[in-house]
Amino acid sequence: MFANIAKKIFGSRNDRLLKQYQKIVNKINALEQQIKALSDEALQAKTAEFKQRLSNGETLDDILPEAFAVCREASVRTLGMRHFDVQLIGGMVLHNGKIAEMRTGEGKTLVGTLAVYLNALSGKGVHVVTVNDYLAERDAGIMAPLYNFLGLSVGVILSNQEPFYRQSAYNSDITYGTNNEFGFDYLRDNMVTDQYDKVQRELNFAVVDEVDSILIDEARTPLIISGQADDNIELYKIMNQVPPMLHRQDKEDGDGDYWVDEKNHQVTLSEKGHEHAEDILARLGLLQDGDSLYSTGNIMLMHHLMAALRAHSLFHLDQHYVIKPNDEGQPEIVIVDEHTGRLMDGRRWSEGLHQAVEAKEGVEIKRENQTLASITFQNYFRLYTKLSGMTGTADTEAYEFQSIYNLETVIIPTNKPIQRKDYNDQIFRTAEEKYEAVIKDIKECHQKGQPVLVGTTTIENSELVSRLLNQAGLAHNVLNAKEHHREALIVAQAGKPAMITVATNMAGRGTDIVLGGNVKHQADAIRADETLSESEKERQIKLLEDNWEADHKRVMEAGGLHIIGTERHESRRIDNQLRGRAGRQGDLGSSRFYLSFEDPLLRLFALDRAAAILDRLAPERGVPIEAGILTRQIENAQRKVEGRNFDMRKQVLEYDDVANDQRKVIYHQRNEILTSTDISDIVREMREEVLGNLVDVHMPADSMEEQWDIPALEAILESEFRLRAHIQEWLKSDNSLENEDVKELLLKLVETEYANKVALVGQDQFSGFERNVVLQTIDMNWREHLAAMDYLRQGIHLRGYAQKNPKQEYKREAFEMFQNLWRTVRYNATALLVSVEVQPYEDVETIEQSMPQMYTHHADAPDMQTVLGESRDDLAREALQPVANENDANQPDYSLTAMDAMGKVVHRNDPCPCGSGLKYKQCHGKLG
Repeated sequence: MFANIAKKIFGSRNDRLLKQYQKIVNKINALEQQIKALSDEALQAKTAEFKQRLSNGETLDDILPEAFAVCREASVRTLGMRHFDVQLIGGMVLHNGKIAEMRTGEGKTLVGTLAVYLNALSGKGVHVVTVNDYLAERDAGIMAPLYNFLGLSVGVILSNQEPFYRQSAYNSDITYGTNNEFGFDYLRDNMVTDQYDKVQRELNFAVVDEVDSILIDEARTPLIISGQADDNIELYKIMNQVPPMLHRQDKEDGDGDYWVDEKNHQVTLSEKGHEHAEDILARLGLLQDGDSLYSTGNIMLMHHLMAALRAHSLFHLDQHYVIKPNDEGQPEIVIVDEHTGRLMDGRRWSEGLHQAVEAKEGVEIKRENQTLASITFQNYFRLYTKLSGMTGTADTEAYEFQSIYNLETVIIPTNKPIQRKDYNDQIFRTAEEKYEAVIKDIKECHQKGQPVLVGTTTIENSELVSRLLNQAGLAHNVLNAKEHHREALIVAQAGKPAMITVATNMAGRGTDIVLGGNVKHQADAIRADETLSESEKERQIKLLEDNWEADHKRVMEAGGLHIIGTERHESRRIDNQLRGRAGRQGDLGSSRFYLSFEDPLLRLFALDRAAAILDRLAPERGVPIEAGILTRQIENAQRKVEGRNFDMRKQVLEYDDVANDQRKVIYHQRNEILTSTDISDIVREMREEVLGNLVDVHMPADSMEEQWDIPALEAILESEFRLRAHIQEWLKSDNSLENEDVKELLLKLVETEYANKVALVGQDQFSGFERNVVLQTIDMNWREHLAAMDYLRQGIHLRGYAQKNPKQEYKREAFEMFQNLWRTVRYNATALLVSVEVQPYEDVETIEQSMPQMYTHHADAPDMQTVLGESRDDLAREALQPVANENDANQPDYSLTAMDAMGKVVHRNDPCPCGSGLKYKQCHGKLG
């Protein structure tokens, strides 16, 4: 009560922020005439002036009013669009590192230009993050004229783009791309063995479009770079036969072999089910008679069985995935994003689930993957110095944005009042009755020329509605994951009179639905037609515009765009996204949701109380219920699901935070090594620590001689380090030697041998070799550590049965594993560097014959005095490249053209033939 009184007196936090921003808007508007009077050259010169003022000590906030005024005027001159006052407020919200909630059609793409331009003046780069390649390329193409006019460069990151183009895009002032590409580039940059192969700069400022889709919906999906692991493909095929032989339980404690918990998306075997499964596996030859699925040797069988059960029970074709041909024309499983309905090409489920689905559908089974590097979107986006976002629906998730990302949500008022009518939900007993009512509503709208957008939650439902519309003789467009290539065209024309569009979840479609149809798309097609004369193009475009006026008027008279939801989504936010497609910029519109008691949301989360209400109201067949109490009950069910999903995302984050802290340490150490010209001091410390620990283990300090195990120490030094250290002879010749004395003598022996190797090869080359060895040792052990962390994470919940906190246990064990990781890295790297042999140059031909072609000595390279010889690891082979003396002024032409003329082939990653020791792409290849 007191909170409500205070809110009435002082206004809400949102109201107070809007008042503060309005004061700055007044300052920007006061500058408009002054900025408008500038010539193009004078306006463009403002960018250089702003940069100079920033270098003189002014802040971005100091120049904000003038920079926004300049950006608005430049937009008018280049794009023909002037920012509304509410859009200026949105730009300030983004600049301040907050989330701007703006209704659909309020021009979020244009709002972003204000904050992007201002922050790009710092020279540290700005990332604009979108949900797919199409939107990234489209938005960059639309906004590039504005940024280029103001002297800023624009780059776009797309999937399957070459590293050279990525580097160029990241070095631009403004970089557009998808959340996946930004995240994967971060991971790839922390796997390179040459700092020149990195593509990203520092993570300075990001504007995330459709921020709720990226930071909420995809938060539980980690980005994983993986390589194929050894796996038994045949096992998935055999295990696929088991689920059809087991019987599903009707209820949790009912009769049967397994229970499917649809709420929590889990499958549980009953005791009877275990016995039945063991009998089946024994018949299939996977299990010995009398053996248990829970015995140590059968853990993988249990893993494969549960994956097969989940694939058959919880993952359904045209809902969770589709089958489509790949580039070779072979059918493959492609995951469908449950929130946006988009196809997620290239993504695969982990833990053998994807292989189980492939076996179920009879497509080619690909090997299971091993994680090489991973990060969640939550932790990736928290790496930015400043993060902001914009969407039409963030308020329902405001608490999560604040608690996870420290992002405040500011609701921006619309430019014009909303005129959309949101009707009460209509609830039916059965899905059949519901769809009959949906088709009836569509028919009524179609007859009066009103465009209709029908929203469904799955591809399966969208195709069901499509079949019903075909039966009713109603022409329509279907927009789902199978039609994603026609997405923009379908959405653009969804506002034409009597147009019927059926779509899966409308999140992030990114194209305005203009009442009367989108003339711009059609006009662009006419302008691009080279067969038409200029006069004919103008005539056709004029005709389009005239027809649009009539169509627009007809649609407005019919009531604007009508939204029909065929069921409620688990999240209110997705429902609001669908509703928000109507009523843009003060347009007329309406919306209504049709539900049934067979819908998953009501069946799983609201059935008990809703069924009791239904029994009291008891309508006859085909008569809907429109009761406020029932609508509130459904909203409460949605809140429950949202809360549960938030808890799940939070739990994923809490566990990933442990790995994230370790990731930061690994990447920091790796970058230090990568950028250092000489790591000999680091390597020396590693040698001292590793060899010192070995001596401590076999000759503990302050212990009796009888407790020493000198033969074992000598054997390890011989086998692991190729060191012939005659420690027993040292002790015989001087029986006063202690632990520290032996360490000193041992290190002296190692340093002497090490110095001889360096002298043969040269310090610069050996330093490069050391760096490669340490980096690749870190990478190899980090991969194994990630796999071990995954296994630990999967089973840690069992500690709860021992009255222990699983999260605390996970943190404790993960810390111990991380300490072991560093010990292993130091030991392996030291063992390799100490044991490597350097051989004279005359043995090089013999060595090269055993090397892969990619490592052979370059024909035109100057002679080396020495070359790295036999090693315990192939890492050594690539490390030492020939280094020439300083090139004189008359050096030969090493361009690709000249090399081709000489009949020599040079690849980008080959050593440069000039002998600099650099890769060709980093030396003479740069000129090409």
